[in-house]
Order: sequence, then C-alpha cells, then structure tokens
Amino acid sequence: MTRNPVGWFEIYVQDMDRAKAFYENVLSRTLEALAPPGADSSDMEMWAFPMQPEAGGAAGALVHMPGAPSGNGGTLIYFSCDDCAVEAGRAVAQGGTVVRDKMPIGPYGFIALITDPDENLIGLHSMR
Repeated sequence: MTRNPVGWFEIYVQDMDRAKAFYENVLSRTLEALAPPGADSSDMEMWAFPMQPEAGGAAGALVHMPGAPSGNGGTLIYFSCDDCAVEAGRAVAQGGTVVRDKMPIGPYGFIALITDPDENLIGLHSMR
C-alpha cells in the first residue's frame, strides 16, 4: 500500500488540560486517551487526534512528558479544515494567536498559521 510521507506526529505540550481543550475547540474534534508506549513511560500522557488506520493522511497525538520541550522547534503540521479562517478565529478564542491570517497558496487552496497556548506553531489548510 502506498502511504503518505508523514506517518505520525506528536505535539509536545506543558499543560495537557489546556492543550486538549485548545485543539478540541479549534478543530471541533474530540481527542481520545492513548496509552503511552512502554512500561517505563508512566509519567507520559498522550491524547490522540481522531484517526482511521486505513484512511489517508497522518495520525498523531498531544504528548506531555516531563523534560520534553514545547514551542517552535522547526516542525510545522498542517491540519485540514473547511475554511482555515474559521479555525484561526477559534484559536484566538482558545488562547492561541494568529501568526498569519488566511492567505491563498494558488491552486493548493489557502493556509493560516497559528500558535497554540504552548507556542507550538501549527498550520491550517483549506481549499476555500
């Protein structure tokens, strides 16, 4: 089976309750508790974004792990949206910031860039 280049993503956060509320409210999706891998990871907390193993795209989770930094680190993940301007507006209401308002990217649709309350930079993508 041909797969997309990204197989999994993790967004490291410092305050899981705040991060979970931010992503659930901005993206209008419910995250699900995910058991951390390995026996020695009991101090790790993970919440997965809704996923369908056979569907296209990448699955991933929010992760809180003591000592793991959050914030801008060079990785940019784009979430698919109906209209990225709507989700960008929700981000502000949930304690995030808009870094770049909705802008066209030619035949590929539109993007907006926001930060979550842990200062992780994320992208929003829509075709309208």
